[in-house]
Amino acid sequence: MKPTKVVIIGAGSADFGPGMLADVLAHPEFRGSTLSLVDTDAEKLALMKALAIRMNEEWDTGVTVEAASDRRQALPEAEFVLVAIEVERMERWRMDFEVALEHGVRQPFSENGGPAGFAHAARNIAPVMGMCEDMREMCPDAWFFNYTNPVPRVTLAAFKYGGVKAAGFCHGIGIGYENVSRLLGIPEEDLDIKAAGLNHFTWIIDVRRQSTGEDLYPALRAKAGDWPEGFLPLTRDLLEVTDLYPICGDSHVAEYLQWMCDPRTEPWKKYKLNPPHLGRRADGEGRREKIQELTDMAEGRQSVDEYREGSGERAVETLMAIVKNSNAYELAINIPNEGYIPNLPHNAIVEVPALVSAVGIRGVPVGDLPEPVAELCRREVAVAALAVKAAATGDRRSALHALLMDPKVTDVEQAKGILDGYLKVHGDLLPQFRE
Repeated sequence: MKPTKVVIIGAGSADFGPGMLADVLAHPEFRGSTLSLVDTDAEKLALMKALAIRMNEEWDTGVTVEAASDRRQALPEAEFVLVAIEVERMERWRMDFEVALEHGVRQPFSENGGPAGFAHAARNIAPVMGMCEDMREMCPDAWFFNYTNPVPRVTLAAFKYGGVKAAGFCHGIGIGYENVSRLLGIPEEDLDIKAAGLNHFTWIIDVRRQSTGEDLYPALRAKAGDWPEGFLPLTRDLLEVTDLYPICGDSHVAEYLQWMCDPRTEPWKKYKLNPPHLGRRADGEGRREKIQELTDMAEGRQSVDEYREGSGERAVETLMAIVKNSNAYELAINIPNEGYIPNLPHNAIVEVPALVSAVGIRGVPVGDLPEPVAELCRREVAVAALAVKAAATGDRRSALHALLMDPKVTDVEQAKGILDGYLKVHGDLLPQFRE
């Protein structure tokens, strides 16, 4: 593989950073390449650089490791820019939930869909627009590979308003493999799943036994009547009523369903859905323990080999396929819809299987989704398009429209109150809306 330059923005994350470093540094194919780490937190950045140097030396990868707090120092000559950013994740997540709740909307998860999906996207799209501007100037041919949630909205912002080549990544397909394996008692490595839809709202369209080609959907549908007690009850109900299995688990799927917020029926109790921030603040003690563990690794007191298998994410495998022209098949990538799902809008960010080569990332056409599922997806696409426009341009009217289009919002004054609440509590992270 020819040497390349990979930039990781948000590399200081104790959760995201080590695995992404290992995704590059555990591959001998990167010998002679450059790995440039970017984070605004100088202390965390220094730790991750030291950890990367340790991995590089321990595994004899032969990569040049750089670090910069200013992304403009890192971007020149970059071919791939991997982005995973988040500010005060758990605390802001809690605020997203509470603002909507104050105005009568009790969200089941409050991360990527519903009113919180607007706030979360807007916070992350604001800095992404600056990144894209710098990329157009300093590395115009580079790929923007996004891990930042909400993945479809941030990826759409980079593609449509940022003017860069963009793709989004998520490990949701892996969750699907794990759960189908458990339900059918078939090892994951003997499953072949094809799924399509929207990120965190993607549906199995075909599932087969790898070794025999046997169609397993009849067995999966039959299993809905004999589901393990307490196991993904919402997924089970959706399989029964739509005939398709949503792969990402109840918490994510619930974000896009209007009947999950009804205060009369309280479906979050039936399905046991609670955002992970409820009842606690950020886990400072756990974070300190993680930082100490990484420090011990960076300074040689603890082995780094636990990271040698990498993160399990697919961005680095995808960029390798582009550089090597390996015509690789990827199970799920978030890319603009170019007819891959004909009954979803053109250029909406859809999650589909893809073929990856030097030509780029090309989705595998999967055909129409069943109309009830397609309509649920189309509605989310429409809401997301308005939310992204608002977040990328600072257009308050589009922000209000995005909230009013969301089926969980039931009143004009309610939408106005939620919008005002979000702009107030997150004002420090939403410069695009300042008058």
